[in-house]
This record gives sequence, structure tokens and C-alpha cells, in this order.
Amino acid sequence: MNLVKVALCEDNDVYRESLVQFIQDTPGFVVTGAFSTAENILDRIIENYPDIILMDIDMPGISGIEATGIIKQHFPPIDILILTVYEDDQKIFDAILAGASGYLLKKTEPARILEAIIEVQQGGASMSASIVKRVLSFFDRKQAITSKDYLLSPRELSILQCLVNGDSYKMIADNCGISIGTVRSHINNIYKKLHINSKSEAVAKAIKERLL
Repeated sequence: MNLVKVALCEDNDVYRESLVQFIQDTPGFVVTGAFSTAENILDRIIENYPDIILMDIDMPGISGIEATGIIKQHFPPIDILILTVYEDDQKIFDAILAGASGYLLKKTEPARILEAIIEVQQGGASMSASIVKRVLSFFDRKQAITSKDYLLSPRELSILQCLVNGDSYKMIADNCGISIGTVRSHINNIYKKLHINSKSEAVAKAIKERLL
């Protein structure tokens, strides 16, 4: 079994060290780096190259949202899971726009954080239940924006909604009664039509342009 390589950017020493210990003690996971700031993050990634980074927002110097954008620009395959105390709507939206694959609150149980890591690795966009509600509420509160006609089929729109909801590829397949391979094919078509390259961009574009 391949180990899931996890890195952390978290300035709370106690929280960071306890989470590192929990992850290290869990079979199937390994911590490749744990940092108190996001400074020189690209150099650190080159040295450690994780599969996923748990990213705090409020850190000295570069914020977690800024770091997320930098990482996704240079290392698109690396997933970013925001782990923060903030439930602020704008921060949630900015994190998604920056390329975060998920957004969890620090009060989340460590076991649930590990589940979220797996969900993100499997193609989902994991979020705390309260965060999902806030993300979906953007559709009701934002002023209407005239969106382009991307010619998404009803099935593609349904799958795009699943991505916004944070569903994994397996969950989408089960809900739609199709294979994971078919889900991937639909998602690739969605990416092409929306002119994007990742699930986080798909979610951000769906919210920003009110595609659903």
C-alpha cells in the first residue's frame, strides 16, 4: 500500500505537534514536513513533495490562502486542505478560489481529518458540514452574474453540483448509478468546457459564475 504523504503548515506548536503525532501513528500515512510558517514553501515542497498539505490560514508572513495559490500555481497535483478556526464566508470563498480542495475547522476530530485527506485524494472536495452550507449559500446571497453558456449537459451539471457538495468520485458514481470511470470521463469533459484543470477550479467557477 502506498503511503499518503502529508505536510502541515501550522503556527500553533501544540496543535501542529499533536496532529503530526496522530498522523504518524496511523498506518498508511506519513508526515513529510511540519512547518510553523508558509515562508519558502516552494523550496520546502521540492525537498519533501507531499501528496497533500494541511494548511492554516492565519500565519506569520504569508497567509495560508496566499500560500495555497502559490502552491497550486507551481505544483497543481498537490492537494491543499485548509484547517482553520475561521468560518468567515470570504475566507472560505477565497480559499476555494485559490485552489483549496477542502476546508475543515480545527475543532474537527483528528480521525475525521484523516478521512478528509482520503476523500480529497480520491477526488472529493472535503468540507465541514457547516462550511458546505456556507458555500452553497453563496448561490443565494451573491448578486446574479451573467454566466457564459458552457454547454454543460444535465448530467455534467449534476456532477458539477456533486463536486460543489464535496462528494468523492465514488460517492458521485454511487449517487448517479454510473462507474467511477464514467465519472472521471464526465469530469474531464467538464474541465474542458469550463477551461479549467482541477476540481477546486470547477467549484470556484461554479460558485463565482452561478452555473448551478
